[in-house]
Amino acid sequence: MRFAIQINEGPYQHQTSDSAYQFTLAALEKGHEVVRVFFYHDGVNNGTRLATPPQDDRDITGRWSELAAAHGLDLVLCVAAAQKRGIVDEGEMRRLGKDADNIAPGFRISGLGQLIEAAIVADRLVVFGD
Repeated sequence: MRFAIQINEGPYQHQTSDSAYQFTLAALEKGHEVVRVFFYHDGVNNGTRLATPPQDDRDITGRWSELAAAHGLDLVLCVAAAQKRGIVDEGEMRRLGKDADNIAPGFRISGLGQLIEAAIVADRLVVFGD
């Protein structure tokens, strides 16, 4: 089965990102394909490299980055939601005249078309969060 995953909540607001991560990991381990993981609304906060959780807490962004590297996952942050929350990649940094980028490894920024395409290509779109 081919899954597209949408995450609408930040990494430490609710259980949402943890649940989405565990679902994605389990799907991959069972041999399913994950077409794309799309982070929307506050979910884009999963993609900032500046979050630094305490040593005794889980590093949700780091886990997503590692999973993407291990399985070639496409982790996409919604461009409009990311800009509103101050998350930019190198291209957006230059385009918007910012002095730094803060996107985590394995993530990229793109538009809602990426979510639509993933939903069309996948067998199932699984949404985590409101």
